[in-house]
Amino acid sequence: MDHEKRSHVVSRETMTKTTIREVIVVEGRTDVVFLESFLDAEIVSTNGSDVPRETIDYLSALSKTKKIIVLTDPDSPGKRIRDILDKEIPNLFHAFVPKSKAIKKHKVGIAESSPEEVLKALEHLVTFDKDSLGNLTMEDLFELELVGHEDSFKNREIISQKFHLGFGNGKTILKRLNCLKITGQQIAETLKEIKP
Repeated sequence: MDHEKRSHVVSRETMTKTTIREVIVVEGRTDVVFLESFLDAEIVSTNGSDVPRETIDYLSALSKTKKIIVLTDPDSPGKRIRDILDKEIPNLFHAFVPKSKAIKKHKVGIAESSPEEVLKALEHLVTFDKDSLGNLTMEDLFELELVGHEDSFKNREIISQKFHLGFGNGKTILKRLNCLKITGQQIAETLKEIKP
């Protein structure tokens, strides 16, 4: 996957919009307004977690000529939208803003993050190859302390941020790790770097 360097200047006084050639999919109108304040891109809203058939068909047609980037909220409804779109549209790209960077006034969402966090997420796109999977198991995640341990949630957050996997429970993280063919050794080394 090609990661084009995007030059961007984010300044409140002289806001220069970053041009994104790909189509960005978000959940709602608030997200669209927020992204339009600093991005020049086609932004499509799913209008919540019940993605209309017309939206799926439109994105499916667009995906034949453009890259589609899914940038939904780092929560369960956001994951549901990603799963629906992933099932219906091949070769989607995903951008994840960490949940800890997308909370404002007890609300979680893309519109609650910052332009800097969104731009960072757009520089680390991931695509999940369901035809060629890694071989991690839930037992491996237990041994790596990503599930079933006191620090599992924290460890999953570390791994999610390192590999740009987004919000998820053990089952979701296992699926995403396998789609990206991330090995147990890579996970162990990452956790060792963070936790001496």
